[in-house]
Amino acid sequence: QVRLVESGGGSVQAGGTLKLTCVYSGYTGDVTYMGWFRRRPGQEREGVARILWNYEDRHYAKFVEGRFTISRDRRRNMVYLQMSNLRPDDTAMYYCAAGTRGGIANRLSPADYTTWGRGTQVTVSA
Repeated sequence: QVRLVESGGGSVQAGGTLKLTCVYSGYTGDVTYMGWFRRRPGQEREGVARILWNYEDRHYAKFVEGRFTISRDRRRNMVYLQMSNLRPDDTAMYYCAAGTRGGIANRLSPADYTTWGRGTQVTVSA
């Protein structure tokens, strides 16, 4: 059974850092990319970053460029989101997701993903 489990969320002050971890358990043979999404209070889920599973290609939402870094460890089936210079408007539930479509694209739409974790809460105070 395929499962994604996020961890690493917490409460930090503005300007602080957090590193989120996503563990993928199950068959990864079909996975072509992994992504991080977030849902801020009262907002729709939005794409934050994605990384290709087999190639070093990353894409970020403009609102996190230069502050967040996505990476992955294929041997351990883990994906990470290093977040720095956090702002209060980064407060959200953060989700890890896996997708299986072919080709290289932004893949920051939730519709591009088939498997989701339950999320980890990030709270940034001013």
